[in-house]
Amino acid sequence: MSVITSANGTQWEIVSGLEVHCELATNTKIFCSCANRFGDEPNTNVCPVCLGLPGSLPVLNEKVVEYSLRVGEAFHFTVPASSIFHRKNYFYPDMPKNFQTTQYDEPICADGWLEVDGTRIGITRAHLEEDTGKSTHMGGDGGRIHGASHSLVDYNRAGVPLLEIVSEPDIRSAEQAAAYVDELRSTLKAIGVSDVKMEEGSLRVDANVSVRPVGTDGFGTRCEIKNLNSLKSLRDAMDFEAMRQIEILEDGGSIKQETRLWNENEGYTASMRSKEEAYDYRYFPEPDLVPVAPSDELRAHVRATMPELPAARRDRLKAELGISEQDARTLLSTDGLADYAEAAVALGAPPRDAALWSTQDVSAHLNLVGRGADASGLDPSLLVEILQLVADGTVSRNQGKEVFAAALAGEGRPGEIVVARGIAQVSDTGALAAVVDEVFAANADAVAQWQAGDDKMRKKKRGFLMGEAMKALKGQGNPQLLNQLLDERLP
Repeated sequence: MSVITSANGTQWEIVSGLEVHCELATNTKIFCSCANRFGDEPNTNVCPVCLGLPGSLPVLNEKVVEYSLRVGEAFHFTVPASSIFHRKNYFYPDMPKNFQTTQYDEPICADGWLEVDGTRIGITRAHLEEDTGKSTHMGGDGGRIHGASHSLVDYNRAGVPLLEIVSEPDIRSAEQAAAYVDELRSTLKAIGVSDVKMEEGSLRVDANVSVRPVGTDGFGTRCEIKNLNSLKSLRDAMDFEAMRQIEILEDGGSIKQETRLWNENEGYTASMRSKEEAYDYRYFPEPDLVPVAPSDELRAHVRATMPELPAARRDRLKAELGISEQDARTLLSTDGLADYAEAAVALGAPPRDAALWSTQDVSAHLNLVGRGADASGLDPSLLVEILQLVADGTVSRNQGKEVFAAALAGEGRPGEIVVARGIAQVSDTGALAAVVDEVFAANADAVAQWQAGDDKMRKKKRGFLMGEAMKALKGQGNPQLLNQLLDERLP
């Protein structure tokens, strides 16, 4: 629990439940054969069904059901023998039928949970529905709806399959909310049902926020913040909304249940409309669709093909590679990075070294070349070779980073790059000893100062002599061996 202490010293806590809208990564839309594809020219992936033209009839995409069952397995849901669709009636330009086909009181998934940092957060339901079109408000005061000179609607998104995942009000801080969405997002991506790109709208979050004094059990009046499209926006919006409500309550006012929008640029929530209740939408069963009844064969297929989930894989990576929780999360946050590290280990790389070089050097290379988050095209044997070159003293750690970066960039094998650049580390003890002797002879005053000095002076002069030795070796001396020689000559 995260406590908020107000100006007058009262302690409050957030009570929140999240509604996460996940676009499913099917090839086609939920009720028709139009392409489910982001970024195409407006209104090119449309047909009579997703435009709601009279006489058109929907047909449920079977892949949508399979993906829903995957979600059911991943989040410990009960998947009933059958579920049904309803019509949610409302008028808005981006909903061409004037109703949304969704699920109401009989969803495809119910009563699940997700563990986040040791806390189990209940998930009430996950239900299927179709996405709406996208409105763009032009002109006016910055494109606000009521100040726009005109609006454009793109129906490419209308009919894209959505799974709305609704949590219990078990979340007690903005940070916990962000951690929940992050774990949810990682899991949805791992099971292959969505690309979960918040910046493209594949994952959108509505946050229901209320506050109550610490130590009380009742729920306050909640406000819903719509369409938060980043974890930062989620944290900032929830923190602002909590303080807004606390200030109203401490001034003797009351909270109005409503839907609010987050203004990212100005950092505040603004009223959008009063919060609707279920009866406002006049739900009734969709007459053009039969109940959704997943077969036993489909259920068995889904269970048999479920991949390792992120939480379980993090635990395994920590145990097998000897890395921290944060390093395990870093490996899994980049597509293919954990696979790359594990492939290098399978080829003989030391597990911990393979993991840490992957989280640092491989990750830095991917960011540099702008390949996004995808290490799958890189050769793990390059990492094995560079780790061997560092281990046997051919190159130092810093030289190894340079060589590895060049190898990842396609300049050749690490050994070839070392020869071509002439950067092989000098590890011959006799050659190093000769250089140390020359440095001592040329800097007899520094040696004398080290012998007569205190600890601070000795540290300074030792560092100077080490630097002179490295300078003479053009930076290619083995630092471990040089340190040993200095220890012997500066007892």
